[in-house]
Amino acid sequence: MTTQPQTIGILGAGKVGTGVARQALLAGYQVLIAGSGDPKEIELIISVMAPGAVAVSAAQLMEQADLVVLAVPLHKFRTLDPAGLAGKHVIDTMNYWRDTNGDMPELADAPSSSEMVLSHLPAARLAKALNHIGYHELELDARPAGAPDRRALAVATDDDGTRALVLDFIERLGFDAVDAGPLANGTALETDTPIFTGSYDRADLEAQLAAHLAGAPEFAPVG
Repeated sequence: MTTQPQTIGILGAGKVGTGVARQALLAGYQVLIAGSGDPKEIELIISVMAPGAVAVSAAQLMEQADLVVLAVPLHKFRTLDPAGLAGKHVIDTMNYWRDTNGDMPELADAPSSSEMVLSHLPAARLAKALNHIGYHELELDARPAGAPDRRALAVATDDDGTRALVLDFIERLGFDAVDAGPLANGTALETDTPIFTGSYDRADLEAQLAAHLAGAPEFAPVG
Protein backbone atom coordinates (compact mmCIF):
# COMPACT_ATOMS: atom_id res chain seq x y z
CA MET A 1 0.00 0.00 0.00
CA THR A 2 1.37 3.40 -0.98
CA THR A 3 1.75 5.83 1.92
CA GLN A 4 0.26 9.16 0.98
CA PRO A 5 2.71 12.07 1.21
CA GLN A 6 2.55 14.64 3.95
CA THR A 7 5.40 16.84 2.74
CA ILE A 8 5.63 18.20 -0.79
CA GLY A 9 8.99 19.51 -1.96
CA ILE A 10 9.10 21.92 -4.89
CA LEU A 11 12.35 22.53 -6.74
CA GLY A 12 11.83 25.97 -8.28
CA ALA A 13 10.49 29.16 -6.73
CA GLY A 14 9.00 30.70 -9.88
CA LYS A 15 5.37 31.07 -10.90
CA VAL A 16 4.78 27.35 -11.46
CA GLY A 17 6.47 26.27 -8.26
CA THR A 18 4.67 28.79 -6.07
CA GLY A 19 1.37 28.07 -7.83
CA VAL A 20 1.63 24.37 -7.02
CA ALA A 21 2.72 25.31 -3.49
CA ARG A 22 -0.39 27.40 -2.84
CA GLN A 23 -2.74 24.60 -3.91
CA ALA A 24 -0.80 22.01 -1.95
CA LEU A 25 -1.00 24.18 1.17
CA LEU A 26 -4.76 24.52 0.69
CA ALA A 27 -4.96 20.74 0.43
CA GLY A 28 -3.30 20.39 3.82
CA TYR A 29 0.23 19.42 2.84
CA GLN A 30 3.43 20.69 4.36
CA VAL A 31 5.33 22.44 1.56
CA LEU A 32 9.06 22.99 1.15
CA ILE A 33 10.48 25.11 -1.67
CA ALA A 34 14.09 25.30 -2.82
CA GLY A 35 15.82 27.47 -5.39
CA SER A 36 19.29 27.00 -6.79
CA GLY A 37 21.09 28.79 -3.96
CA ASP A 38 20.83 29.89 -0.36
CA PRO A 39 17.25 29.52 1.00
CA LYS A 40 17.49 33.04 2.42
CA GLU A 41 17.50 34.37 -1.15
CA ILE A 42 13.92 33.15 -1.73
CA GLU A 43 12.41 33.59 1.74
CA LEU A 44 10.75 36.91 0.89
CA ILE A 45 9.38 35.60 -2.41
CA ILE A 46 7.97 32.53 -0.68
CA SER A 47 6.41 34.54 2.13
CA VAL A 48 4.53 36.65 -0.43
CA MET A 49 3.77 34.09 -3.16
CA ALA A 50 3.18 30.98 -1.05
CA PRO A 51 2.67 31.98 2.60
CA GLY A 52 2.98 28.93 4.79
CA ALA A 53 5.61 27.22 2.63
CA VAL A 54 9.15 26.93 3.97
CA ALA A 55 12.27 27.89 2.04
CA VAL A 56 14.98 25.23 2.37
CA SER A 57 18.08 24.11 0.52
CA ALA A 58 17.72 21.65 -2.34
CA ALA A 59 19.55 19.04 -0.29
CA GLN A 60 17.17 19.46 2.65
CA LEU A 61 14.18 19.30 0.34
CA MET A 62 15.24 16.07 -1.34
CA GLU A 63 15.91 14.49 2.04
CA GLN A 64 12.65 15.53 3.71
CA ALA A 65 10.00 15.57 0.98
CA ASP A 66 7.74 12.60 0.32
CA LEU A 67 6.98 13.89 -3.18
CA VAL A 68 9.23 16.20 -5.19
CA VAL A 69 7.90 18.54 -7.89
CA LEU A 70 10.32 19.67 -10.60
CA ALA A 71 9.37 23.26 -11.49
CA VAL A 72 12.55 24.62 -13.05
CA PRO A 73 13.13 25.58 -16.69
CA LEU A 74 13.59 22.41 -18.74
CA HIS A 75 17.10 23.30 -19.91
CA LYS A 76 18.23 23.17 -16.27
CA PHE A 77 17.31 19.50 -15.90
CA ARG A 78 20.98 18.51 -15.86
CA THR A 79 21.51 20.62 -12.72
CA LEU A 80 19.19 18.27 -10.81
CA ASP A 81 20.93 15.88 -8.41
CA PRO A 82 20.49 12.24 -9.51
CA ALA A 83 21.70 10.91 -6.15
CA GLY A 84 19.43 13.19 -4.15
CA LEU A 85 16.38 12.18 -6.18
CA ALA A 86 17.19 8.46 -6.27
CA GLY A 87 14.21 6.47 -5.02
CA LYS A 88 12.08 9.60 -4.70
CA HIS A 89 8.59 10.03 -6.10
CA VAL A 90 9.05 12.92 -8.56
CA ILE A 91 6.64 14.95 -10.72
CA ASP A 92 8.05 16.50 -13.89
CA THR A 93 6.04 19.66 -14.65
CA MET A 94 8.60 21.00 -17.13
CA ASN A 95 7.89 22.03 -20.72
CA TYR A 96 10.05 23.01 -23.64
CA TRP A 97 9.82 26.65 -24.72
CA ARG A 98 12.34 27.77 -27.31
CA ASP A 99 12.44 31.36 -26.05
CA THR A 100 13.26 30.17 -22.53
CA ASN A 101 15.23 26.99 -23.14
CA GLY A 102 17.00 27.71 -26.40
CA ASP A 103 18.13 24.83 -28.59
CA MET A 104 18.21 21.47 -26.84
CA PRO A 105 19.72 18.82 -29.14
CA GLU A 106 19.28 16.17 -26.46
CA LEU A 107 15.53 16.77 -26.54
CA ALA A 108 15.41 16.19 -30.28
CA ASP A 109 17.11 12.83 -29.72
CA ALA A 110 14.80 11.75 -26.86
CA PRO A 111 11.47 9.90 -27.24
CA SER A 112 9.84 12.48 -24.94
CA SER A 113 10.93 15.30 -22.66
CA SER A 114 10.25 13.30 -19.51
CA GLU A 115 12.22 10.33 -20.79
CA MET A 116 15.09 12.75 -21.39
CA VAL A 117 14.79 13.89 -17.77
CA LEU A 118 14.63 10.27 -16.58
CA SER A 119 17.83 9.49 -18.45
CA HIS A 120 19.54 12.03 -16.17
CA LEU A 121 17.66 10.82 -13.06
CA PRO A 122 17.58 7.06 -13.72
CA ALA A 123 16.80 6.08 -10.13
CA ALA A 124 13.98 8.61 -9.64
CA ARG A 125 10.40 7.35 -9.66
CA LEU A 126 9.30 9.89 -12.25
CA ALA A 127 5.85 10.94 -13.42
CA LYS A 128 4.80 13.48 -16.03
CA ALA A 129 1.97 15.62 -14.63
CA LEU A 130 0.82 19.19 -13.91
CA ASN A 131 2.60 20.48 -17.03
CA HIS A 132 -0.62 20.86 -19.07
CA ILE A 133 -2.29 23.46 -16.86
CA GLY A 134 -1.30 27.07 -16.33
CA TYR A 135 -0.04 28.02 -12.88
CA HIS A 136 -2.90 30.51 -12.50
CA GLU A 137 -5.43 27.85 -13.58
CA LEU A 138 -4.40 25.65 -10.67
CA GLU A 139 -6.32 28.03 -8.45
CA LEU A 140 -9.02 29.20 -10.87
CA ASP A 141 -10.04 25.73 -12.11
CA ALA A 142 -9.82 23.71 -8.88
CA ARG A 143 -13.18 22.24 -7.81
CA PRO A 144 -14.45 19.90 -5.11
CA ALA A 145 -14.75 16.22 -5.99
CA GLY A 146 -17.97 15.56 -7.87
CA ALA A 147 -18.39 19.09 -9.21
CA PRO A 148 -19.89 18.92 -12.73
CA ASP A 149 -17.33 21.36 -14.14
CA ARG A 150 -14.28 19.73 -12.53
CA ARG A 151 -11.26 19.74 -14.82
CA ALA A 152 -9.22 16.59 -15.42
CA LEU A 153 -5.43 16.28 -15.46
CA ALA A 154 -3.35 13.32 -16.60
CA VAL A 155 -0.47 11.37 -15.05
CA ALA A 156 2.03 9.32 -17.06
CA THR A 157 4.58 7.13 -15.26
CA ASP A 158 6.21 3.71 -15.33
CA ASP A 159 6.08 3.37 -11.54
CA ASP A 160 2.88 1.98 -10.03
CA GLY A 161 3.55 3.43 -6.58
CA THR A 162 4.20 6.87 -7.98
CA ARG A 163 1.11 6.60 -10.17
CA ALA A 164 -1.17 5.99 -7.19
CA LEU A 165 0.47 8.72 -5.16
CA VAL A 166 0.37 11.39 -7.88
CA LEU A 167 -3.19 10.56 -8.93
CA ASP A 168 -4.24 11.12 -5.31
CA PHE A 169 -2.21 14.33 -5.09
CA ILE A 170 -3.96 15.76 -8.15
CA GLU A 171 -7.37 14.81 -6.76
CA ARG A 172 -6.53 16.61 -3.53
CA LEU A 173 -5.44 19.69 -5.48
CA GLY A 174 -8.98 19.90 -6.88
CA PHE A 175 -8.91 18.01 -10.20
CA ASP A 176 -10.04 14.68 -11.61
CA ALA A 177 -6.89 12.60 -12.08
CA VAL A 178 -6.61 10.42 -15.20
CA ASP A 179 -4.09 7.60 -15.64
CA ALA A 180 -2.29 8.21 -18.94
CA GLY A 181 -0.30 4.96 -18.74
CA PRO A 182 3.49 4.72 -19.01
CA LEU A 183 5.91 7.63 -19.07
CA ALA A 184 6.30 7.38 -22.85
CA ASN A 185 2.67 8.47 -23.14
CA GLY A 186 3.71 11.83 -21.73
CA THR A 187 4.13 12.96 -25.34
CA ALA A 188 0.34 13.37 -25.32
CA LEU A 189 0.74 16.10 -22.69
CA GLU A 190 3.55 18.11 -24.28
CA THR A 191 3.30 21.59 -25.80
CA ASP A 192 1.29 21.97 -29.01
CA THR A 193 -0.85 18.90 -28.29
CA PRO A 194 -4.64 19.18 -27.90
CA ILE A 195 -4.33 18.16 -24.25
CA PHE A 196 -1.78 20.88 -23.54
CA THR A 197 -3.70 23.62 -25.31
CA GLY A 198 -7.18 22.61 -24.10
CA SER A 199 -9.17 22.05 -20.92
CA TYR A 200 -11.15 18.81 -20.50
CA ASP A 201 -13.32 16.88 -18.10
CA ARG A 202 -12.46 13.25 -17.38
CA ALA A 203 -14.33 11.71 -20.31
CA ASP A 204 -12.96 14.17 -22.84
CA LEU A 205 -9.40 13.88 -21.53
CA GLU A 206 -9.58 10.09 -21.77
CA ALA A 207 -10.84 10.46 -25.34
CA GLN A 208 -7.96 12.80 -26.22
CA LEU A 209 -5.45 10.33 -24.76
CA ALA A 210 -6.99 7.48 -26.73
CA ALA A 211 -6.86 9.54 -29.94
CA HIS A 212 -3.20 10.38 -29.39
CA LEU A 213 -2.27 6.79 -28.72
CA ALA A 214 -4.24 5.53 -31.70
CA GLY A 215 -2.04 7.73 -33.86
CA ALA A 216 1.11 6.50 -32.14
CA PRO A 217 1.01 2.68 -32.09
CA GLU A 218 4.49 2.43 -30.65
CA PHE A 219 3.15 3.68 -27.32
CA ALA A 220 1.52 1.36 -24.82
CA PRO A 221 -2.26 1.70 -24.41
CA VAL A 222 -3.81 3.55 -21.50
CA GLY A 223 -5.01 1.41 -18.63
